[in-house]
Amino acid sequence: MQWNREKLRGLFQMKARFAMTGAVATTADYVIYLVLVGRFFSPVVSNVISYSCGMVINFLLQKRFVFSLQGPAYRAFILSLMVSMGGLALSTGIIYGLTRMEFFSNYQFITKLCATGVVFFYNFYLKRYVFERKFI
Repeated sequence: MQWNREKLRGLFQMKARFAMTGAVATTADYVIYLVLVGRFFSPVVSNVISYSCGMVINFLLQKRFVFSLQGPAYRAFILSLMVSMGGLALSTGIIYGLTRMEFFSNYQFITKLCATGVVFFYNFYLKRYVFERKFI
């Protein structure tokens, strides 16, 4: 029984570090976007640049503070990038689907929260596999 509690506590702590690194990367994404869109580029170009910067920052932070890298860093980066792009597609699909319902259409902050929650777990478990070659 003690082993299971320790394993669950470790998994919870890892998810907390994952959430913190994601918050830092998301903040960087928003700040870069606002600077670029306000002064230099169109919203689309600004978003591509800022989202890409956020993905790189997220990868570096997760590599350092969340996961134990198993294998070459370039391989983990490419796979992490693929997972992040899948997360973007999943989030967009969830928002699109939920927005078709009247309740979610009227409460976009709840829609975004639902999508973010689902994508958090998608990203956590797939990136854990990318870095450490294990899901649980």
